[in-house]
Amino acid sequence: MAARSIASVYVSFGLVNIPVRVYSANQTSESVSFHLLHKKCGSRLKQQYICPKDREIVEREDMVKGYEWSKDQYVLFNPEELKALEEDSTKTIAITEFVPQEKVDALYFEKAYYLGPDKGGERAYKLLGEAMKQSGLVGVAQYAARGKAYIVLLRPLGPGLVMQQLRYSEEVRPMNDVPLPEKVEVKDAELKLALQLIEQCVSKTFDPGKYTDSVKERVMGLIQKKVEGQEITLAPSEAPQAQVIDLMEALKASLGVVGEAAGGAKASVTRKPAKSAPRQAEKKAEAAPKKKAK
Repeated sequence: MAARSIASVYVSFGLVNIPVRVYSANQTSESVSFHLLHKKCGSRLKQQYICPKDREIVEREDMVKGYEWSKDQYVLFNPEELKALEEDSTKTIAITEFVPQEKVDALYFEKAYYLGPDKGGERAYKLLGEAMKQSGLVGVAQYAARGKAYIVLLRPLGPGLVMQQLRYSEEVRPMNDVPLPEKVEVKDAELKLALQLIEQCVSKTFDPGKYTDSVKERVMGLIQKKVEGQEITLAPSEAPQAQVIDLMEALKASLGVVGEAAGGAKASVTRKPAKSAPRQAEKKAEAAPKKKAK
């Protein structure tokens, strides 16, 4: 099915204006949702808004919007005032600078849109894409739509262009907020094994088709059983994995390397449980020569 455009705009590149059409690049997968029902009769429940002060149900025509400027203090806005607060939509995606793509961290990525050339913009559209490919640069632009101003990234993808919506800097929490150990030693031998493990898992390309939502598939399967009148039971949870005692052992086991331990046992992430003291005492008693009774 051919994609349907959601907007017609211009990409501003210097003094060049390129007419383009915007297409959604995402197809949202519907999540499994459950509705609240009345246990007594099975009817679906309706949501209502209740005023805690007057203890009465408030209908939509009696609702107004307000901004809390202080604790429990609101300034009210009517529909016309709310309309005046909205940012005017622009018809131009204005490129302000070009940067190396690897300098834009994926933390800033949000929604993605495809851009396709509109009538009369085919040559300029192709030119911008080829110029970014050869330079290794991507365009950072500003764009206003649906009452909000956005920062976006324009990048080539195959024969076309992608507009990547970005987060503002204040929308990304700094890594410094995460408590991290200050001094941790990484041994050369461990690093070597870790690199070997990564090399074993390298793929030349990323194929998202290899991955499916296994949780959704499992839930839908159980729901179908319920529809057919079957009972569903809680599956036993997996036992928690043992804590890694020796990092080198864990890396070797991951690589499939068999390490020779005392007694010829295979290398393992977890240690074997020590023999209990009573059992050891019994073995010693059996091995020791018995004294003759006087």
